[in-house]
Amino acid sequence: MNIQRMNVNLIPNNKRVLLRPFNPVNKSQSMRIFKRIVELSEEQVDNELNDIIVEFGARHKNMNDFFSMRFDQISKYLNLNYDMSKKKKLLIGAYFSMEYSVESAALFNPSLVWHPDQKNLPQGARRFIMSLRATGEGHISSIVFRTGSIDKKLQIQMDGPGRFIDRPISFRVDANEEYTIKFDEKSELAERILFPASLAEKNGTEDARFLLFTDENGSQKYYATYTAFDGMSIRSQMIETPDFTKFHIRKLAGAEIQNKGMALFPRKVNGRYAMLSRQDNENNYIMFSDDLYTWNSKQFLLAPEYGWEFIQIGNCGSPIETDAGWLVLSHGVGAMRKYSISAFLLDIDNPARVIGTLEKPLIYPNEQEREGYVPNVVYSCGGIVYENTLILPYAMSDYASTIAIVNLEELLNELIS
Repeated sequence: MNIQRMNVNLIPNNKRVLLRPFNPVNKSQSMRIFKRIVELSEEQVDNELNDIIVEFGARHKNMNDFFSMRFDQISKYLNLNYDMSKKKKLLIGAYFSMEYSVESAALFNPSLVWHPDQKNLPQGARRFIMSLRATGEGHISSIVFRTGSIDKKLQIQMDGPGRFIDRPISFRVDANEEYTIKFDEKSELAERILFPASLAEKNGTEDARFLLFTDENGSQKYYATYTAFDGMSIRSQMIETPDFTKFHIRKLAGAEIQNKGMALFPRKVNGRYAMLSRQDNENNYIMFSDDLYTWNSKQFLLAPEYGWEFIQIGNCGSPIETDAGWLVLSHGVGAMRKYSISAFLLDIDNPARVIGTLEKPLIYPNEQEREGYVPNVVYSCGGIVYENTLILPYAMSDYASTIAIVNLEELLNELIS
């Protein structure tokens, strides 16, 4: 089977920085910092603040708004009520702020969905959204986005990453650590970031598997299952968005919401939601539920069969509906903990039945892909189909990302032969 690796190379960009709170070691140190700034003259404040604006102002949108927010937070934390100038408040906010390079360590584990906006493209071309896991200092992961397009000649054009990283214009916490965030509609998608925002995900939002879900009434919405990590334990959560401007995040519940790698089907099957899973760190399972957010039972689906997957198998994103059945991109782990990407096929009406597997992987790390943060790993969180071609984004050794294409008819023939 012909696997064509495209000339796409998305590498970490350490210039993409986010403003984050800086918190000193303890409250007493915070108080000392606060008092040192309060005692400055207004002239000294002017000079200090101007230097900060000159050095950092071009790297961020609305930096003063963030400083103002930080002043409000730190003054409440210290339980102080000082009468001072606006500039002094901004300077205090600056001292309790820091830059964070969101993808300085890695940019990996991508998924693809079609963009909701398909205007202003050449005839036959389509625009897509790629989500990626960005990892920075302290191995904190967040979800970032890129956009691009593919034309009828299967040429892929990736758009730039954007100059800034945008903060949401609103953030609302609901019950049970669920929250909603909204970005300015005028901001570029590639500048938006889903940075950890709850206690359950304070150390990372990992491996989002985005898909476009079509409901029985024909309405559509984007969903993504992902892993929230608090530094000690993991939790499966779901992102909902109609347009990648407003995002609602909520946790998944039920006896079988365990481990990583939950992958939702893009529509109901026989009137029920369906999800792929891997509760035991080894085999693939399928789950069905009447409730999108609660999953209480599972059925065994597939076990490791070939040497390149003897350690474990899992999915690489949500199933793709084809005329031949549900195409599932998968991964297998073999000797030396080497990851490969493969595929299997499920019956369209009864996806608990496997009707085809591959004896050999689609992609395994070649000499250019095997070196990175975690050697010998290729991994994907979901592909799409265009012009009878599977568009498969994947990560290279947990460091950077690329795209390959595979003829869909050839792949399906191999699966059902």
